[in-house]
Amino acid sequence: MAKPSTRQELVDYCLRKLGYPVLEINIADEQIDDLVDDALQFFYERHFDGVIQNYLKYQITQDDIDRAKGQVGVTTSTVNNTINGIQTQYDFKENSNYLPIPPNVIGVNKIFKFEGANSISSGMFSVKYQLFLNDFYYWGNLELLTYSMIKTKLEDIEFLLNTDKQIRFNKRQDRLYLDVDWNTLREGQWLVIDCYQIMDPNNYSEVWNDSFLKPYLTALMKRQWGYNISNKFRGLKLPGGVELDGRTLVEDAQREIDSLMDKMSSTYELPPLDMIG
Repeated sequence: MAKPSTRQELVDYCLRKLGYPVLEINIADEQIDDLVDDALQFFYERHFDGVIQNYLKYQITQDDIDRAKGQVGVTTSTVNNTINGIQTQYDFKENSNYLPIPPNVIGVNKIFKFEGANSISSGMFSVKYQLFLNDFYYWGNLELLTYSMIKTKLEDIEFLLNTDKQIRFNKRQDRLYLDVDWNTLREGQWLVIDCYQIMDPNNYSEVWNDSFLKPYLTALMKRQWGYNISNKFRGLKLPGGVELDGRTLVEDAQREIDSLMDKMSSTYELPPLDMIG
């Protein structure tokens, strides 16, 4: 199909672009599966259409709290050092204040503010709650400028007293570290995580028809084809003196890949953000 909607249809499309069934494409099925996985990984990590911004809800468990407080699951690393002939042993405990994250999450922006005991916006005694409670029946007499100034003041106080929570995340760990006071968290409390998830083609079939993924996978298969011919038929001449030239296939495929890399940086990839400060 010209518009592949499954993994196999994408593979068949790429094989036809390389000349199949007119030509015999010397690539094993296992190699094709590896190339598809490599192409998808690159697509997820670099292409702006390879991920989707999502909001995940997570409910704190008692196991999370115990682990974060260092009561269970703490990893200790021991380092031996010799100074002036005296051997000293140092024990380092690694942080365990993390939440498990699904493997399809490759980036985390932030965790939305969750109210603590010292917040000005906690329960019925919240300043915001009292403001709305007392002024609800007086909207006709309440000036919007006054209301806006009060809200701005409350936001300033909130920013000073209840700052954004510090987080650390690496997509190879599947862990989201929360550098917060875990004594303020309780079992059953919900957190909302602003993150990026991969566009799983099993759920979104349009991924298989992406305008970058199709030529990129074709170029990868072409390069692998060239490698196979170079290793398998090196120095072998066919009747009539014709020699299979796998090196030319590899060079042509590499030029196509390099061109696609440039196009990725200029067209499909979000520009890096400037760091100020």
